[in-house]
Amino acid sequence: MANTAIATVNPATGETLKTFDALNAGEIEDRLVRAEQAFQDQRSTSFAHRAELLHRAADLLEADQDGIARTMTTEMGKPLAQARAEAAKCVKAMRWYADHAEALLADERPDPADVHDSGAARAVVRYRPIGTVLAVMPWNFPLWQVVRFAAPALMAGNTGLLKHASNVPQTALYLEELFRRAGYPDGCFQTLLIGSGAVEDVLRDPRIAAATLTGSEPAGRAVAAAAGDEIKKTVLELGGSDPYVVLPSADLDKAARVAVTARVQNNGQSCIAAKRFIVHTDVHDAFAERFTAGMAALTVGDPMDEATDVGPLASEQGRSDLEELVDDAVHRGARALCGGRRPPERHAGWFYEPTVLAGITPSMRIHHEEAFGPVATLYRVADLDEAVTLANDTPFGLSSNAWTRDAGEQERLARDLQAGGVYFNGMTASHPGLPFGGAKRSGYGRELSGHGMREFCNMTTLWYGPEE
Repeated sequence: MANTAIATVNPATGETLKTFDALNAGEIEDRLVRAEQAFQDQRSTSFAHRAELLHRAADLLEADQDGIARTMTTEMGKPLAQARAEAAKCVKAMRWYADHAEALLADERPDPADVHDSGAARAVVRYRPIGTVLAVMPWNFPLWQVVRFAAPALMAGNTGLLKHASNVPQTALYLEELFRRAGYPDGCFQTLLIGSGAVEDVLRDPRIAAATLTGSEPAGRAVAAAAGDEIKKTVLELGGSDPYVVLPSADLDKAARVAVTARVQNNGQSCIAAKRFIVHTDVHDAFAERFTAGMAALTVGDPMDEATDVGPLASEQGRSDLEELVDDAVHRGARALCGGRRPPERHAGWFYEPTVLAGITPSMRIHHEEAFGPVATLYRVADLDEAVTLANDTPFGLSSNAWTRDAGEQERLARDLQAGGVYFNGMTASHPGLPFGGAKRSGYGRELSGHGMREFCNMTTLWYGPEE
């Protein structure tokens, strides 16, 4: 993995605002020592104590909401209103885990009759913390991606080390300071300002118990390979090319309106954004007209402006990658129903127009690759069978959307769509009470809910023989 400069570069202007030095070997060692020492204390604290600290962190984040939103927008370009909403979502998740963790990790007690033939008088399954979890996190939701790992990990009694994306260093440092201000002991949660090339050595350190990564497929492969070699558990949330299936019984006005938000939320840079719009021929033209009009009407501009719907892409390379996919598709016969270029009035920054492409064929790269930006692909299908086949014709399987009010169609889609989630008549979103993760090359394991919390626990069987 290549090293990347650690810097805040405003994607709306291309201006480098602040640079940071990567930690040296001695500084990394110091943080590993502190994380291990903190775990030895943290693992035996009560749920009530952990909940008090996490509630305090949530209160501080709520008070900081506007300031940290501006930091996120400055670093990666999401519209300010969406950055505020991200901070609020983190507050909600922290409070949810503070209030529910003890019940989620409560001892399980099998019926004595079920374990009697093992010779046990009784048995208990207990969830115990495992140690320090290394989190390798992306820039697109720079607060939420971290909190959805940190809140359950800390409530389980683990400690965390964050290797954040190199273009959001100020957000990363804010998170370490947030937990410190909340009263967490030294070493419980630390940020590692390191390049991607330094990740493997940290991961292989025996003081790291496990790792979680959200990011690209190549990054996931690299982390999984190193962790597998060390026999350490990983949870991976990788790319997505989520289908958005619209069938004749759908509320077309609502489906088209939600489709616009589902595609351009976070400037289109979301793994779980709807990307491939698969529409039954009976309603295709009506949906396409509504959807294209909605995409074309969006305001592209300064993400600090409250009137902006779509800001810049987070990096110049990200925009170039998106342009290559669109240009390849158009060269091979796709039609841009709207967009398809850089906004001509934007001479600085990494902006790209909301785009709808029709006439997509398997010969085009965008049919198989993830478009990470405000570009939608539109398909016409003859029936439900073709819709399911096309929806599954991707190496990814993160989530999916389906618009139908027919119970039989819903059951078929729930059974046959190859994805970690199927959202009917609404937009895919992550929630602390629901497990989140994917299938196929979108990764493995789950985040959020009790399922995500238990990923980084030692599920311990306690067996008690008869007392003589």
